[in-house]
Amino acid sequence: MPMIAKVAVNDATIHFDKLYSYRVPPELEDGLWPGGIVLVPFGRSDKPRMAVVLELEREEAPDARLKTLLAAAPEDARLTPELLSIVRFLKDRYFCTWYEAVKAVIPYGAQYRPGTENGKPAVIGRLAPPVERVYALAGELPAKPKPGPRQQAAVQLLQAGPRSQHELEAEGVGRTTLDALCKKGVLRCSERYKLLDLFADIPFDPKPIELSAEQQAAYDALAGDLESPGAGAALLYGVTGSGKTAVFLKLIQRTLELGRRALVLVPEIGLTPQMIRRLKAMFGSRLAVQHSALNNTERLLQWRMIQHGDADIVVGTRSAVFAPLENIGLIILDEEQEHTYQSESAPRYSAHEVAKKRAAAENALLVFASATPRVETCHAANAGRMRLVTLRERYGGRPLPTVSFADMRAELAAGNPREVSAELAAELTENLRRGEQSILLLNRRGYHTVAMCADCGQVYKCPNCSVPLVYHKNRQALLCHHCGHQVQPAPTRCPECGGKLAYSGFGTQRVEEELQTLLPDARILRMDQDSTGRKNAHEQMLSRFARQEYDILLGTQMVAKGLDFEKVTLVGVLGIDSMLFGQGFRSYENVFSLITQVVGRGGRAELPGRALIQTTVPGHPVLQLAARQDYAAFYKEEIAFRRLCLYPPFCAFCVVGFTGAQEMAVYDAARQFSALLADRAARCQGLPLRVLGPAPMNIAMLSGKYRYKLTLKCRNDAAFRALLRDTLDAYAAEKLPGKAGVTIDFNSDGDL
Repeated sequence: MPMIAKVAVNDATIHFDKLYSYRVPPELEDGLWPGGIVLVPFGRSDKPRMAVVLELEREEAPDARLKTLLAAAPEDARLTPELLSIVRFLKDRYFCTWYEAVKAVIPYGAQYRPGTENGKPAVIGRLAPPVERVYALAGELPAKPKPGPRQQAAVQLLQAGPRSQHELEAEGVGRTTLDALCKKGVLRCSERYKLLDLFADIPFDPKPIELSAEQQAAYDALAGDLESPGAGAALLYGVTGSGKTAVFLKLIQRTLELGRRALVLVPEIGLTPQMIRRLKAMFGSRLAVQHSALNNTERLLQWRMIQHGDADIVVGTRSAVFAPLENIGLIILDEEQEHTYQSESAPRYSAHEVAKKRAAAENALLVFASATPRVETCHAANAGRMRLVTLRERYGGRPLPTVSFADMRAELAAGNPREVSAELAAELTENLRRGEQSILLLNRRGYHTVAMCADCGQVYKCPNCSVPLVYHKNRQALLCHHCGHQVQPAPTRCPECGGKLAYSGFGTQRVEEELQTLLPDARILRMDQDSTGRKNAHEQMLSRFARQEYDILLGTQMVAKGLDFEKVTLVGVLGIDSMLFGQGFRSYENVFSLITQVVGRGGRAELPGRALIQTTVPGHPVLQLAARQDYAAFYKEEIAFRRLCLYPPFCAFCVVGFTGAQEMAVYDAARQFSALLADRAARCQGLPLRVLGPAPMNIAMLSGKYRYKLTLKCRNDAAFRALLRDTLDAYAAEKLPGKAGVTIDFNSDGDL
């Protein structure tokens, strides 16, 4: 019976993303499995497209109109059954296309594209295979003719086992010698993927992990779950500086002793260097890394290392949750409250949810860790749906930093127009005198944030997005932080009326300049998206700050979390008010978390820490609670607000976004989607649903597209997702996708 493959093709829209059937030619049958990557003719023109095989079956009398597969990728490119189950999960849960899910799971370098070989359609790797030649002994070295010294050296070097060409050349044995020995049958040559140790400079220096009594109690509780036969979940809540990482290391050590593997996720690229150093020093070279700062070749080699079973520990950012790691015993999400664990492009997945699925499939322990857990995570722990383990004291009994406030209204009244208050300037001066370091947080890039006409009051906005352009002094340009539009040189006159433009507001570049004026002897390191664009910039900057080559680290959110510098005794927070009064139901949670985290960067060693928060509302309850690091009181207030206003965890929160070139067409499409949804929901008994909108998004236009949204308060279960799919089908049947594309996000806090 002929074999039929049901495949999902690349570049399908969500409205036409279904399985298509193809005949499998006999020569491909033996090497084809579910999860295989294939090339298929598609559409009226039979243009070759990449596809993934989801089902294989035999049919006695297949439809004669079925087309035939053109080619298949090598077997090691196919998705494992576990990764294929994750693809199905992403497709079902996050309303992406099949192939968007595939591309999320497989890094770019391991993906394939259509091409030709010998005049026939073929699948071509995105990257040339990063392989190396490997030599091994295959026979005896003949005595005659007498072998030369290099041939003897080659045989002697290979007595201990196979070596790569690079390793042999480093010992003085060249390719010519090796090829000659292969011809004689003395050596055998093969190819393998290059082995890449990204952190060879970090010495393997394992030291006993010393835990305090409180840390030991936390470890004992979690180790019990780790060693149990089923899956488990826990929240490790500990104040900043309580030593959560030491508990992680001990858990990883126990996981490896049990013959299993560990996956460690961190929210920011900037946090990976410190975590990697600790893990590499403790556990050696069987460590792989997955994050976006690696180039495509490096990422592919690390992915292959994991795929071939050569890694016991994987550490990385959000996408590392898809690592092809088998036999997982432990998954850790450090700083689990961070929004970077939620993808903002298709598939719009949550690393929390994918990690839960992987832990359940592997019977692994999943540990969420934070000093400021997400309200949903804390609610689940308090409800008994996961274990709650608490570290209440800083390691070594060190006190939390003392926190004070600088009232910026009083600063302005006293004649200080600068963004750095007189009090903060004095504290920084004192720290310099003592030879101690400081961290300043300002979550705003650039120099000035707004260019406004002094005559007509118009703000100079991006022509593609409904946001003001930001002035960057180093480029002498206005930039859009959303679409990248640039106006250079920065204008001085209003394009509307010709009046003079006045620049106001402040970002990291302007604060850096103020600090250089106030503290001319200070060595200042600015760390934001503009300064960390180079490869390995995060690691290099943090290493230099750790070596005390700088006195002040000024940066955006990337300086607020997970960093540990023993000489940092002063932390300053600037410009927090814009977040405090921001949109989104998580705004208070985000402010509390950010302040708590950045304040916790100080006083982590012998020297006591202090923090200064600049604000126009020093008495605000959220700021006061964050200053005291009183998470319990904050959680009590926040969970009451969530319950009263019906926000997660008391409902699911879904944003349906609509984008298009014509504003009224987009609005009309959103309104019709709402009507289609309401009509179908009315037929479903007992299905809880509230629909708010349509309304413009916070940024009403982005990259020339108008944006509207519906906000759905619902229950994210199979029945509701089926309702949403049915509505999407009806939306497509009405030809509405031509007016506005649709995006569905279950992880938004109010906008896309």
